[in-house]
Amino acid sequence: MIDKNIVKTLVEEWLQDKEYFLVDIQISPDDKIVVEIDHVDGVWIEDCVALSKYIEDHLSRDEEDYELEVGSAGLGQPFKVPQQYINFVGKEVEVLGKDGKKIQGILKSVDGNDFTVTTQEKVKEEGQKRPKLQDVDYHFQMDQVKYTKYLINFK
Repeated sequence: MIDKNIVKTLVEEWLQDKEYFLVDIQISPDDKIVVEIDHVDGVWIEDCVALSKYIEDHLSRDEEDYELEVGSAGLGQPFKVPQQYINFVGKEVEVLGKDGKKIQGILKSVDGNDFTVTTQEKVKEEGQKRPKLQDVDYHFQMDQVKYTKYLINFK
């Protein structure tokens, strides 16, 4: 089986001095290698091809046969690395908490492992007859949610 650390090292070498970042590497028992990269402005197919060629040039098919797939992290897929959170600050996201509660709102900020999502909710203020729409912040830790993903909106 191909060593994941070897593939990771090759990907990181190729990524050096580029604005891309590694999202995930998966290697199945039958040596299917799937590499996901991302970029703040999206991923170009030519760069996926270049990374694929770089990996192939440094792995020997004589030693182990493998299947290689290089692509971008899907737009509607859950975030896997902190850089994805940073790239989507100011955008609408959906968060599924460990408690099963979904929150949809604007990704307001990211600080290390912590992030904040702002939603608009009707809140009844003391002394008022009717609730008013107000911004409400929800604070999360990346490793304490089931998922966070970009909410594609066609409005």
